Amino acid sequence: MVPLTTLKNTEKQNILALSLEDLAALIRKLGWKKYRADQIIAWIYKRFVSNFEQMTDLSRSDRQGLSEAFTLSHLKIAAHQKSEDGTEKFLFALEDGKKIETVLIRSEKKRRTLCISSQAGCTLDCRFCLTAEEGLKRNLRAEEIINQFLTVQARLPESEPITNVVLMGMGEPLANLKAVTEACLRMIAPAGLSLSARRVTVSTAGLVPQMKKLLQGPVPVNLSVSLNATTNAIRNKIMPKVNRLYPLEVLMQACKQLPLPVRRSITFEYVMLEGINDSLEDAERLTHLTRGIPCKINLIPFNHYPGSPYQATPDAQILAFQNHLHRQRIRTTVRKSKGRDILAACGQLTSQFAQ
Repeated sequence: MVPLTTLKNTEKQNILALSLEDLAALIRKLGWKKYRADQIIAWIYKRFVSNFEQMTDLSRSDRQGLSEAFTLSHLKIAAHQKSEDGTEKFLFALEDGKKIETVLIRSEKKRRTLCISSQAGCTLDCRFCLTAEEGLKRNLRAEEIINQFLTVQARLPESEPITNVVLMGMGEPLANLKAVTEACLRMIAPAGLSLSARRVTVSTAGLVPQMKKLLQGPVPVNLSVSLNATTNAIRNKIMPKVNRLYPLEVLMQACKQLPLPVRRSITFEYVMLEGINDSLEDAERLTHLTRGIPCKINLIPFNHYPGSPYQATPDAQILAFQNHLHRQRIRTTVRKSKGRDILAACGQLTSQFAQ
């Protein structure tokens, strides 16, 4: 048996940096029984502990050895707010001082959705999104992505498990594909968080090559595409960086060819901006753009934030837009935004935690 002390020559790292497979391989290297890896993984991903001393079915010497070789900690909560509708927003401080926001959304039928960040800031420049104004500070590591779930779930009672995850927080997830894929693997792995892949959604503004890689990879998660316009002229104005890389004709053709899992569809997110993209002509163009693509459309009333030049489309116009799509037999929903009063809704996240 190889003693854990042999690992102390290297700089201590958070054990969450190890994938499930790497952790199991480490246990084999140490000469421990396989079930020890299962125990450690269960403590982290099923019981959400934040230190080795809580792993009470390990011997004291094993716990001490682990603590000497590794760290195990949840994210530091720099600030926390709760909305009048029950939505909670967390500002997490990372080890290097960067900050990210994570949002817990409670909805009907006991659904609890965690909106997770994949970057500190964002690599894109969507004009209607507060996160984009920060620019990209850095990609998050896989352990920082999964740790958002672990930290929030550890604060909740056992009767309130997080049921759904959406990578729609700060950042463009597919610009950080490797780390996002690894985090999603841990979410859906039976030994990990054991979420159904149907309950994990990755959102993108339309990075075409990465969309293909994601769906050809090992994580059969849901894909959501932030569309938001029906002409290149408008999309160039409100989503300039991504649309110049992959204009609408390229994006929509790619969506038609994506290898979707069986009985899955793409969700097209469409933020409604008054006088910009909300006319019935836009609705008609949208029916043509999405033709031949298994999809549903999620209309999102714009969530205003200080300094934004845009206004939300009136409810009556959103309903008319939705009805037009329904008449074309396109599944269309209107998102009920939550957490607006604490700037926790779609497009309102920032590392500044504005009050």
